[in-house]
Amino acid sequence: MSFLRAILITIPLASIATILFGAYGVLLSFFDPTGDRQMKVARSWGRAICFLCGIRVESEGLEKLLPGAHYVICPNHLSYMDTPVILATLPVNFRFMAKKGLFQIPFLGTHLQRAGHVAVPLEDPRGSIRALSHAARIINQRHISVLIFPEGGRSENGELQEFKEGAAYTAIKAAVPIVPVALCGTREILPMHSLHVRGGDVQVRIGDPIVTTGLALQARTAVTAQIRSRIVMLLNAASVGTHA
Repeated sequence: MSFLRAILITIPLASIATILFGAYGVLLSFFDPTGDRQMKVARSWGRAICFLCGIRVESEGLEKLLPGAHYVICPNHLSYMDTPVILATLPVNFRFMAKKGLFQIPFLGTHLQRAGHVAVPLEDPRGSIRALSHAARIINQRHISVLIFPEGGRSENGELQEFKEGAAYTAIKAAVPIVPVALCGTREILPMHSLHVRGGDVQVRIGDPIVTTGLALQARTAVTAQIRSRIVMLLNAASVGTHA
């Protein structure tokens, strides 16, 4: 019954909401070149998707995100549901770094580009470095945060993958803190390669920011290991809390 509900009700309603919010966001972009209004629309979309899909989000550590500060935000990546959950939860003006292929999808690509998100050509190492440097400039020039999934993509089996060094590179280049974020439960809501959307509880756990001021780019490997270690600790703490 839950599968039929997902196919007949949840997915169509979520698709309609995505089209409506997306169209409104693109329309706003003609009047707001900063993309800030589009991000507000995206937050509303995230909350709508969570509501329609029966997702109950519990957050912890939001007080660590200081008003007016900007960061490189690093969550683990489990599901397509990570994006609406993050948008609905984090009270930070940020832009996603996303693979370039998403920017080539009709309508979605237009929204991403006009909102000011950053395309990363994963198959082009030099292009990727330019994109990471561009993200650092955005942070410093526009005083906004950037969100990077350090695993580079969703986890196939739900286990935390090895991290790429791009997040640490950008944070060191911009001299801003890195915020580790642990997402728990999104894979159960929408597993990889599945259309079966299930309602349920999701946790968003914010870790202590990792200071990068004064670090050289050569420190990015050690910083990347530190980010992963922090997220592992957050995930383990969430697991203990769930079974307590």
